[in-house]
Amino acid sequence: METDVVIVGAGPTGLMLARELRLGGVHPLVLDRLAAPASAPKANGIGGRIYDVFDRRGLLEPLAAASGYAGPVPRFPFGTVPLELHRLADNPVRMLLIQQPDLERVLGEGVEVTRDHEVTALGQDADGVTLGIRGGAEIRARYVVGCDGARSAVRRLAGIGFPGHTSHEVHRLAHLVLDPAVVVPGTGELDLPGFGRLKPGSNRTERGTVTLASFRPGVHLVAVAEDGTPPEGEATLAELQAAARRVLGVELPVTEAIWVSRVVPNSRQAETYRDGRVLLAGDAAHTFAGPGGAPLNVALLDTVNLGWKLAAEIRGDAPPGLLDTYHAERHPVGQRVLMQTRAQVALMAGGPEAEALRALFGEILGDDVTLRRIAELMAGADVRYPMPGAPDHPLTGRFVPAGTPVGEALRGSRFALVTADVALGEEVGKWRDRVDVVPWPEAPVAALLVRPDGHVAWVSPDGTPRGLREALTTWAGTPV
Repeated sequence: METDVVIVGAGPTGLMLARELRLGGVHPLVLDRLAAPASAPKANGIGGRIYDVFDRRGLLEPLAAASGYAGPVPRFPFGTVPLELHRLADNPVRMLLIQQPDLERVLGEGVEVTRDHEVTALGQDADGVTLGIRGGAEIRARYVVGCDGARSAVRRLAGIGFPGHTSHEVHRLAHLVLDPAVVVPGTGELDLPGFGRLKPGSNRTERGTVTLASFRPGVHLVAVAEDGTPPEGEATLAELQAAARRVLGVELPVTEAIWVSRVVPNSRQAETYRDGRVLLAGDAAHTFAGPGGAPLNVALLDTVNLGWKLAAEIRGDAPPGLLDTYHAERHPVGQRVLMQTRAQVALMAGGPEAEALRALFGEILGDDVTLRRIAELMAGADVRYPMPGAPDHPLTGRFVPAGTPVGEALRGSRFALVTADVALGEEVGKWRDRVDVVPWPEAPVAALLVRPDGHVAWVSPDGTPRGLREALTTWAGTPV
């Protein structure tokens, strides 16, 4: 069997990449080793810059319909330090409280997945990649993208290194129905006899951390983190209750366990996101040990960066080196997320030094400028891609602000020249097959060239077209 692109992994990352490629006219083959979609709620929410991308792609409405909440969050922890985000006039931390099966259901609409296909071999040459499938079948593709998680077979078989750090903590997570007698109405708290109030969010004791949340009435997410070595076998309710007893010193009164899991967090990043015709995205490219919902936000933004570039490569209109900019742009973003999630882990540690760090950090966050900087860091709203040869302007490389006419234009995999100047619009000329001219009289500058991923590739503050054709050639390729 031969095809243009194979995506290995049908989780949120693989499904989103498939959608992005289809916008560019490419229909990938999506493989998954599981015979059926997973039902476990591995993730319970997603937030950050991807919220705005969902809005532009027309996905926010169906995702919000499947979500318990959609919008800006007034408070959110950075490690165990609360961020009072309600103080910010334009809060960048917007979230969807949606469980992973529901997220995959919405993202998977219209995406065909070939299941029960486990990749067991991979070989590549100058023209493509050959995948060996369990049972003996082979698939030949021009490009293969590993979206198959932290234990990625694609990454391992391609020989791409995955350096980093494995946590000394064991995290046990569960969706539980708790004894109604301990649930405090209207607050989200638990009142545990012998312990006191357990508040929503992170609760630190000398022996570990218990995180509490609720995403649907009557069901609580409880996560217990403590130092130790994980036992063999599947996680059980008895194991989680024993961990909670060690950390809190009291019994957690559970009436029903809906789902129980155990993880040992990793903080790792692939040495490269591209090796020839093999690419990585999502957890296959990076894993983050810290809290805050970073993994899915970063993973899905990987696909938004990669999708239009790989589609252009397949169509044959990509400029030289375009696909290499995927690693050049997204790898530094991954490094930055590693930095901030590791900082969050440090803020969750025990001991007097960590207590002092939390106190100092809490004081610093009293300044709204610092609060915004941390909020944008968590949301990925501070990302600015390098745009070689583009004018040095504050908007260059930035994501175009939400709520602009650019949003509708970016529903597809096309560029947008945003301007109210008719003469500037005519500069697009022969690029009309891939560039839309979008009027925006209230734009902060005379013109913007916006890539399909929403980032500004060129700016004209004064209405002159200087550098526009060079920018179009650099990103959109040679006109037909």
